[in-house]
Amino acid sequence: MLQTIRNAWRIPELRRKILFTVFVLLVYRFGANIPVPFINADALQEVFKQFETTALGLLNAMSGGALSHATIFALSIQPYINASIIMQLLTIAIPALERLQKDEGEEGRKKIAAVTRYVTVALGLLLGFGYYSMLRANKLVTETDFLHGAIIVLTFTAGSAFIMWLGEQITEFGIGNGISIILFASIVSRGPHMIAMLQSLGLERWWLVGIILAGAILLVAFVVFITNAERRIPVQYAKRVVGRKMYGGQSTFLPIKVNMSGVMPIIFAQSIASFPATIAAFFGVNTHDTTSMWRLFQMNGLIYMAIYLLLIIGFSYFYSTIQFNPIEVANNLKQNGGFIPGFRPGKPTSDFIKKVLNKITFFGAIFLGVIALLPLAMSNINDLSNLSIGGTSLLIVVGVALETVKQLEAQMMMRNYKGFLE
Repeated sequence: MLQTIRNAWRIPELRRKILFTVFVLLVYRFGANIPVPFINADALQEVFKQFETTALGLLNAMSGGALSHATIFALSIQPYINASIIMQLLTIAIPALERLQKDEGEEGRKKIAAVTRYVTVALGLLLGFGYYSMLRANKLVTETDFLHGAIIVLTFTAGSAFIMWLGEQITEFGIGNGISIILFASIVSRGPHMIAMLQSLGLERWWLVGIILAGAILLVAFVVFITNAERRIPVQYAKRVVGRKMYGGQSTFLPIKVNMSGVMPIIFAQSIASFPATIAAFFGVNTHDTTSMWRLFQMNGLIYMAIYLLLIIGFSYFYSTIQFNPIEVANNLKQNGGFIPGFRPGKPTSDFIKKVLNKITFFGAIFLGVIALLPLAMSNINDLSNLSIGGTSLLIVVGVALETVKQLEAQMMMRNYKGFLE
């Protein structure tokens, strides 16, 4: 990774993109430390200590601690992620949106992106009002009249919209993957908090610290290995004569990545699985109350983990379906004179590819589920509540880092081809 960044730094165009990305992240982290007025931030941090293992603790980690300090970026990218989920589901459910995305090409995608922005603002208003209601229920708002409440809610909403805009700027003028990189920066900024958690275990529990660190290193290695793993389906191209030249006849392969959807199933599954507990916490409901039904949705509870796993599997299949169409691939092979040995071109080939894709996607989904749920299960041992957030955060950080490196390598390769053609 460091070697890729060094190589990219030597190229003036990529150096400008990297510097622009760093500048945008500095703006983001600066805004994440600007408090919203009329809120008792010191008392709020005490309240958040009760929510370490709830959805609010997860949202706080994803915002880089901005939620627990009630800053202008407290909602972080959560409204945009939820808006993206809604639009992608509607694109499949509503034929008009599906035609807009496929038939109109780039222009259609721009229209869908514009609608996603409006949905983001609407969700920002909803979540901002919910967060304000939680603050007011816990007597953390110093001015409770309508005007001051509107200022607080609109500030939260404007902050989430501005983060969405920053992410789009990184995607367009930076190194790409703007929203993912902002999420990466938010989680990495919580590093000192995780170090403090390890220090709080004390010297008498040094063995536990060693186990956690060793587990984190093994987890990173395992994530990198699976992320780069792929199933290669052999493809043979038939020989054909065009004029006096002969084309084809070579053998190649069709790669299918094990974890094709990356970290997106984790992010989307978290957003939906944590939604009930988030709403409960926003409206002042005590999710730790043993007599309350809301306790079932705590992050280290069995109900939450079961829902979380099912959503990860579902979103993994959802994303693999969007990114890889077996029928389209089979038709492309047929048109170019390619075939998979042992299978006839057309439907038999697409059926075989679909069968392989389902198996690979299931394995990738189970991998994501195990990596995400193992820290949740371990958080019930030795009162290590922060592990429930740290494991998922590590998975997202590693996944985004690998995706960013691939983006840089692709841009360097494209630049080399440009230089050759020029």
